[in-house]
Amino acid sequence: MPRRKELSEDLRSRIVDLHEAGKGYKSISKSLDVHVSTVRQTVYKWRKFSTVATLPRRGRPVKMTARAQRRLLNEVKKNPGVSAKDLQKSLAYANIFVDTSTIRKTLNKNGVHGRTPRRKPLLSKKNIAARLKFAKEHLDVPQHYWQNILWTEETKIELFGKNTQHYVWRKKGTAHQHQNLIPTVKHGGGSIMVWDCFAASGPGRIVVTDGKMNSRVYQDILQENVRPSVRQLNLRRGWVMQQDNDPNHTSNSTKAWLQQNKIRLLEWPSQSPDLNPIEMLWHGLKRAIHTRHTKNIATLKQFCEEEWSKITPDRCAGLICNYRKRLVEAIAAKRRVNQLLSPKVHILFPPCTVNVYMFCSIKT
Repeated sequence: MPRRKELSEDLRSRIVDLHEAGKGYKSISKSLDVHVSTVRQTVYKWRKFSTVATLPRRGRPVKMTARAQRRLLNEVKKNPGVSAKDLQKSLAYANIFVDTSTIRKTLNKNGVHGRTPRRKPLLSKKNIAARLKFAKEHLDVPQHYWQNILWTEETKIELFGKNTQHYVWRKKGTAHQHQNLIPTVKHGGGSIMVWDCFAASGPGRIVVTDGKMNSRVYQDILQENVRPSVRQLNLRRGWVMQQDNDPNHTSNSTKAWLQQNKIRLLEWPSQSPDLNPIEMLWHGLKRAIHTRHTKNIATLKQFCEEEWSKITPDRCAGLICNYRKRLVEAIAAKRRVNQLLSPKVHILFPPCTVNVYMFCSIKT
């Protein structure tokens, strides 16, 4: 039989009062609708302890003492990637033998949960210094400067690639049923290379190619699309083009081509995709393409061009309008690292809601 709810202290007091009034166990049981054995045990407890209150119960002593919890939290703080089994072995050296489930429950109780780590570019000290220099030099640049930049980027989009997180509603034990699976194909089932550009005034041209991107292909794309996009977006004289430090962009032939065509470049720090606002457009573009369930490379190209054309000038203007926040957060990220190294250093800038790659990833 399932265990019944514990009697309230008020009901226990009434049982004792009736017992002192001369009532028998059966009579009390009938009048209060309580089992006879419960009445008997309540009276016995009152006679023995002179109280009807719930007394502290004895139980199995906890193995995870306060000291053991502190040891556990310190281990996790030093190495967030440590496994539960390694923590179990570490506690065993201190004569604390607990199961891995106990370790997980203890960490969860203290607000520490197992999560999949985010992936961020590995930054060397040289990269960190370049990013900080870029942010400081451009922090007080007037807004019209950013509005006169042509932001460019290329990316690979796979036909069946993982462009977004998927979820299904299913019952326990049905994980491998056909309707609950996402089919995978080797090498993503094929892919395309996409180059595009945008400015504060709106999206520019987009180019979709099947083959690999090399310096010659990249130069042909720039030749056919950069200046037409500049005219389309009404950029003023003295406009600047932004590109990252991909080997195709920094090759000697590409440098010579850019110099020959008198295209001014924005000096760009390596490993800094977070400072390029076009990444936000890429994220939305890939999600939109995925929702249309592409079947082949031809439809993938078509959907890519269609979804890019749907990007509004207001969306682009908003990304450029908030660009200074990216620079502020980049500087604040460096200062947060200094604060961890030296408690006397304070953050001068408040954190903002910009997704940036922290300066913490230092290559040793």
